[in-house]
Amino acid sequence: MKNALLLFTIILLSNCASKDVEIETVASFKGQQVTGVTVSDKGRIFANFPRWRDHVTHAVVEVYDNGESVPFPDESWNSWSLNTAVTDSVFIAVQSVVAHENTLYVLDTRNPLFKGVIDNPRIFAFDLPTKQLKNTYVLSENAFHKDSYINDLRVDKKRGKIYATDSGHAGLVVIDIASGDSFRVLDNHTSTLAETNELTFSNGVWKNTVHSDGIALDTKNDMLYYHALTGYNLYAIATKHLKPNNEENIELEVKLIKKTAAPDGMIIDDAGRLFFADLENDKILTLNLTDGNINVFAEGTKVKWADTFSIYNNELYYTNSRINEVKGAISDLEFSINKIPLH
Repeated sequence: MKNALLLFTIILLSNCASKDVEIETVASFKGQQVTGVTVSDKGRIFANFPRWRDHVTHAVVEVYDNGESVPFPDESWNSWSLNTAVTDSVFIAVQSVVAHENTLYVLDTRNPLFKGVIDNPRIFAFDLPTKQLKNTYVLSENAFHKDSYINDLRVDKKRGKIYATDSGHAGLVVIDIASGDSFRVLDNHTSTLAETNELTFSNGVWKNTVHSDGIALDTKNDMLYYHALTGYNLYAIATKHLKPNNEENIELEVKLIKKTAAPDGMIIDDAGRLFFADLENDKILTLNLTDGNINVFAEGTKVKWADTFSIYNNELYYTNSRINEVKGAISDLEFSINKIPLH
């Protein structure tokens, strides 16, 4: 019996260790809290750092193969500091970056320090080959609230739309890529509202109320998935219903997909798996969208609030934003971008 127990313990420890070993650190940032990561079709890596405090060195960077990073598109765009003039050519409070084909979409909440929107939230679209700004999508007045924190986005080339979540004031935003027009849906709807005001971690209780946050687009089946961060229910809606002046029908078409762990960002791979974090338990999970099965993809010491995901060359990239660990100054904390082979 003792030998059997010892063997089981060795196997268990081996399995846990292997999940750490296969996780590779792409880049690390000391004292700079990274939240977003995206990898372009050409393998270029971009990351962003939100304006949650003063002394954010750069809002958006490109990360090179050696782990070093440079401001994107240049230093000037990353030069804004608190209490200085707001212009259309600086990043104020970037929450996410998404590379789609030859464009990098940079979502600027325009809500530094969570103290309220100081200018219409917007998405800057940069041409990746030239690094030149090619479009700016400024949200219309009816698409956001003063306490909005536009959080994450997905690009739907088929329908010519951008979909974004609002984690500050529950709801989704739809932007027309061609016209730039934007509108809001599911405002304070059950599916976009937070379900709790706290999450429990091994280092204590993290108190916060975060509404619609994670978002993932299933391009094969034209379904948009979304989830409150402080919540345990995954919802979805067919993208064909996301039209202006269609709120009543939109609400009727929302589907509760499954109860899950509390996640942050989400992404769907070509095999139809939804990747998301189990924040409270330092894990990355997969939900098979066909059969509804949930499995552990990764766990351990290299998963610390897996925040945002990107997939490139059969590898899953993610950021460790360590949000629950931050109790004050972050100068001594390391935040990272990691990657794991898909299997």
